[in-house]
Amino acid sequence: MFSLPKLDYEYDALEKCISKEIMELHHSKHHQTYVDKLNAALENHSDLQAISIEDLVSGVAELPKELQKPVRNFGGGHYNHSLFWKFMSPNGGGQPGGQLADDINAKYGNFQKFADEFSAQAVGVFGSGWAWLLDDLSIVTTTNQDSPIMDGKKPPILGIDVWEHAYYLDYTYKRPDYVKAFWEVVNWAEVAKRYKK
Repeated sequence: MFSLPKLDYEYDALEKCISKEIMELHHSKHHQTYVDKLNAALENHSDLQAISIEDLVSGVAELPKELQKPVRNFGGGHYNHSLFWKFMSPNGGGQPGGQLADDINAKYGNFQKFADEFSAQAVGVFGSGWAWLLDDLSIVTTTNQDSPIMDGKKPPILGIDVWEHAYYLDYTYKRPDYVKAFWEVVNWAEVAKRYKK
């Protein structure tokens, strides 16, 4: 059965961007609910309980029809959030270095142009969803709990949750302010590690 991952930091560690209250609700309630509902959906499918969440979500189209929607919604929610927590750090922010920085500059002109494009796409997601940076440094968005891996792409190397539950207590309807603050906690060491794989 799938389980809620432990965070690498305390709930109040990202307060320059996200309050303790939102982190606690987001992780212990919202993410836990995705895990619980995914496990309930797979209760009679022990073969699927034994594979990784990445393999389960990426193969959603091949699952039995009755499992596709719950795996897309709850499995996607579990997978996306498990990544999201890793993409942030209390020691994050600033800009990447090394090859990642060089390649971002080559593709977008400079870091600020990249950050502006990523932010614009994140803010522009209609309703609930995500903005992602892929391993080829392209930026894509998905709706609800969909993930790029559901479309045969490699796992994203950076992503931001733009569901209202991710920011509403702190920023109300001001998604642009939340996206702007996100850059202060981006875990570039994690992004760079994923980029190299």
